[in-house]
Amino acid sequence: MTVLRPAIPHRATGQYGLWMGQALAAEGDPSVVELREEIAADVCIVGGGFTGLWTAIRTLELEPSARVVVLEADICGSGASGRNGGMALSWWPKLETLIERVGEEEGLRLADLSEQAIGDLEAFCAAEGVDAELRRGGWLWTATSRAQLGAWEGAAEAAERRGRRPFERVSAQELRERTGSPAHLGGVFEASAATVQPARLARGLRRVAIERGARVLERSPMLELDRESGRVRTPHGAVTAGSIVLATNAWLAGVPELRRAVVPLSSDVIATAPMAEQISRSGWTGGESLSNSRLMVHYYRTTDDGRIVFGRGGGGLGVLGRFGDRFDYARRRAASIERDLALLVPAARDVPVAAAWGGAVDRSSDGLPFFGRLRGRAPIHYGAGFSGNGVAPSLIAGRVLGSLALGRDDEWSGCGLAGGIPGRFPPEPVRFLGGVVVREAVRRKELREDRGASVDGMTLRIAALAPSGFFKVSKGEHPEEARQGEPAGSPGGPVGDGGA
Repeated sequence: MTVLRPAIPHRATGQYGLWMGQALAAEGDPSVVELREEIAADVCIVGGGFTGLWTAIRTLELEPSARVVVLEADICGSGASGRNGGMALSWWPKLETLIERVGEEEGLRLADLSEQAIGDLEAFCAAEGVDAELRRGGWLWTATSRAQLGAWEGAAEAAERRGRRPFERVSAQELRERTGSPAHLGGVFEASAATVQPARLARGLRRVAIERGARVLERSPMLELDRESGRVRTPHGAVTAGSIVLATNAWLAGVPELRRAVVPLSSDVIATAPMAEQISRSGWTGGESLSNSRLMVHYYRTTDDGRIVFGRGGGGLGVLGRFGDRFDYARRRAASIERDLALLVPAARDVPVAAAWGGAVDRSSDGLPFFGRLRGRAPIHYGAGFSGNGVAPSLIAGRVLGSLALGRDDEWSGCGLAGGIPGRFPPEPVRFLGGVVVREAVRRKELREDRGASVDGMTLRIAALAPSGFFKVSKGEHPEEARQGEPAGSPGGPVGDGGA
C-alpha cells in the first residue's frame, strides 16, 4: 500500500494562470464530475494532463470497448499541462543523451518519432476540431552570452553524422532581423517545432477522451494506492482496475521508488499585455519560439492575441519531493523574470506584464522521460521525467503507456525509454542541500556571463556538478573551459507535464 498526498488542491480559476483562464472562458461552464462511489475499470489513469489524457485516448484506440477511468486531482490541465510555455519541441537537441541511454539505432528512431509527433499533434487537432492555436513557426536555439556560443554544435553534429539535418545554423545578424533583439549572438533553427495554447490543448484532449468513452473524474485526488488489489482510493470513492497508469508529472516524486528518480523544479512564466503592433515593428513575425543556452533557461514565444509569453526555469527546488503551491507563483521571481524580458526582448520594455504564474517540472537525471512498472501484484505503470519538454513528447508517452497498460508487446511497450529508472539523484537531505549550492553557483555563473564578466574557478567547478543535460562538461575538459551542452532547463514545456 502506498499512501500519497493529494496531488493538487482545488484552486480558484485565477490561480491557474493565463492559459487556463482563456481556455475555460472559451469553454463556457464546463461540468466537473467527482468520484463519489466504488467503481471498476480495465484501466485507471491517475493524472488528467497531457500524458494521462493521451494515454486514455490511445488505450481506447487500441481497445475501444475498454473501461477507461481518468482521475484528476483538480481539473484536467490545471497542473503543468496548462501552465507551460506551449512550445512543442522534438528530442533532436538531446540526441547525444538519447543514444547514451538507449543506443544509436533506437536513439535515432526516437528522435525521428519525436519530430513526427509534432506533425501528429497538428493532424490530431485538425481532425478533432481542437483549437489549440497550433502554429508551426519553428524554434530558435540561441546564445545570449559568449559563454553559450556553440552550445548546439554537439547535437547538430551528432545528427549530421547520422544523415539527419534538423538544425539550420543562423547568424547573429539574421537572428536580430527575425527577433528584433540584439541579444542573440548566434544559434540554430529547428523548423519542425510548433507553439500551442497548452491549456486549450489539454481541455481539447479531455473532450476527445470523453467522446471516445473514457470516464473523466475531476477533483478526485489519489490518496492511497493498493499495489496488490489494484485499488486507487480518493476522498469520496475508489477505483479497482485491472491496470493502473500513474501520470502525475512532478507529483510522482511522492512514490517511494521514484523519489530519487525525479527532482521537482519550479519554472516561472509571465505574459505581457497584448502588444501586436510592437511585435510587428520588431520583425518577430514568423511565429518562432526561442530559448537560450543557459541552465536557468529563458524561453519565450508570441501568442495569437499578440502577447509575449516569457519564462525561466530552475527557480526553486522541492524538498523530499514536496513543493505544494509555493511553486505556483512567486512575486520576487516574477519581478526578476520581468527584468530579463526587457533585456532580451526590447520591444516589450514599455509593455505591462498582464499575468504571472508558475509550476513544477519533473526533472530526471538525464533530462529524458522514462517509463516502467512499480513493484506489486497489480500492473501499475508510470511515465515521468519529461524535464520541461513534454508538450509533443507526451503524445509518445501516451502510446507507450497505452501499450503497457494493455499488456501489449509492440514497438511502444518495447521502446528504449520503457526500461524503468535510468538514474537516481542523491538521497535527501544531500540532494536538496547540494542542489541549492549548485543552483546558486549556476546563478552566479550565468549572471556574470550575461554581463560578459569572468567567472571564478570555484563557481565554475560547483556549477559543473549540475545534472547531465543541464550543464555538460565534455570528457577531458577542465570545468573552467567547459561550455554548455544540450539545452538546459525546459524549452518545450517549461512547466510541462509530460507536459509543466
